[in-house]
Amino acid sequence: MTTTPEGTPTTARHRAPGAEDALPVPAAAGSVAEWTERYAHAVMDTFGPPQRVLVRGEGVYVWDADGTRYLDLLGGIAVNSLGHAHPTLTAAVSAQLGTLGHVSNFFASPAQIALAERLVALADAPEGSRVFLANSGTEANEAALKLTRRHSGGARPRVLALEGAFHGRSLGALSLTHKAAYREPFEPLPGGVEFLPFGDTDALRAAFAEGGDLVAALFVEPIQGEAGVRSLPPGYLALARELTTAHGALLVLDEVQTGMGRTGRWFAHQHPHLGGGVRPDVVTVAKGLGGGFPVGGLIAYGPDVAALLGRGQHGTTFGGNPVASAAALATVGVVERDGLLAHVTALGERLRERLRSTGNPLVREVRGEGLLIAVELTVPVAARVAADALAAGIIVNPCTPTTLRLAPPYVLTDEQAQPFVDLVAALRADLAAEETP
Repeated sequence: MTTTPEGTPTTARHRAPGAEDALPVPAAAGSVAEWTERYAHAVMDTFGPPQRVLVRGEGVYVWDADGTRYLDLLGGIAVNSLGHAHPTLTAAVSAQLGTLGHVSNFFASPAQIALAERLVALADAPEGSRVFLANSGTEANEAALKLTRRHSGGARPRVLALEGAFHGRSLGALSLTHKAAYREPFEPLPGGVEFLPFGDTDALRAAFAEGGDLVAALFVEPIQGEAGVRSLPPGYLALARELTTAHGALLVLDEVQTGMGRTGRWFAHQHPHLGGGVRPDVVTVAKGLGGGFPVGGLIAYGPDVAALLGRGQHGTTFGGNPVASAAALATVGVVERDGLLAHVTALGERLRERLRSTGNPLVREVRGEGLLIAVELTVPVAARVAADALAAGIIVNPCTPTTLRLAPPYVLTDEQAQPFVDLVAALRADLAAEETP
C-alpha cells in the first residue's frame, strides 16, 4: 500500500476525460442545516434526519457541507473498502462508463464475465460453479432464498436461520432477518423460516433431528455484523455442513458484510477457526465488493446448485452491468496489488489490542476479525458515545445499545486510527449516570 510521508494512503483524484464539461454538483453550495431542511421536504423519512450532509471524501476522511472533516471508521457500513475517491477505482469506473455503461442482460459484457470468473476463483468454488450478479446484499439473499425454494420443489418447507441474523429488508430477505422491529410491520412474511439460538450446536442438532429432511436450507452469517460483530463458535459451520449434507439441505453463507477481504481473508468462512475448510453450497456477497459502487452477487457452488435457478426464473435489469462489474474488478485488483488482506489482518489485530489496552472500565470487550471490530461497553450508552465521537470528528456505528461497530476502509493506518483509541481511553466512568433519567 502506497502512503505519503505522513502515513496517509495516496488517493490523488482522477479527472475523467470530458470532466470540464460536467454540470455543477449541487453540494457546491449550502450548509449542513440548509441541506438537512431540504432533505426533510424531499426524501422519504425511512432513515430519520441525516447526521450530517457529506459532500466529498478522500482516503479514510469525509467532509460535510460546512467543511468539517471526519475520520470514517464505518466505511459506509463495510462498503468503502478502498476508502473514498481511490484513483484506481475512479479511473476504472470513468473508463468503463466512457466506453459502455449499460446494456441489459439480453447481452453480456467482458467485465461481467470476468467478474463472475474472479468470484468463483476467490471463493475456491468447484468446477461448474456459477454466479448471479445483483445490485446489493438484499438482492443477493433474495436470489439465494428463491434458489432454495427451487431446491426443495415444495417438498422442503423449512428454512433455518439464526437469532440476531440480518439478511436484508425485501420481503424474502426480511423473512430471514430476526429483528422484530424490522419484521413486524410487514407480516405476514414468506413462511417456513425458523430461528435458532445463535451459535448453539445443541439447538442446531435438534432442528435436524426431527424433520431434518424437510429443511431446504440453513442461512448463516459467519460473523453477525448488525447484531454486534458476533462470530460463530469454532466447529459450528463444520457441524452445519455435516447436518445439511446428511439431510440434503443447502448451506447458505451470507458474506455480504464479511466477504471481499473485510476480515483479512476473501471470505470469513475461509478462516480455519470459523469455517475450517467447510465448502458451502451458496455464498452471497455485496458491500465491499464494489468499493462503494452498488454491486452484489450469489455464488452457487457446483453445477447442481448452479442449475437451480434456470432461464426466466430470476433476473435483474442492472445486475452485472459493465460499470458495476468494472468497479468490482478494480476493487479486487487493488486489494491484491497492494497486499491489503495482510494489512487488514495485521492492522485489525493491532487496533483491537490497542483498544483493549486502554483499560477503560466502560469497555467490557473488544472483538472481531480483520477490520470488522466491535467495542462492547458495560452500559447501554453506545448511541451517546457515537454521537460524541461524531462531534469530535469520528464516524462509528452504535449497532446495539452496548456495541460500537467499526468497519473502516482497508487503507486505514495506525496513525489515522489513533484518535478513536484516544477517545475510547478517555470515556468517562460517569457516562452511564448521565444517561439515567
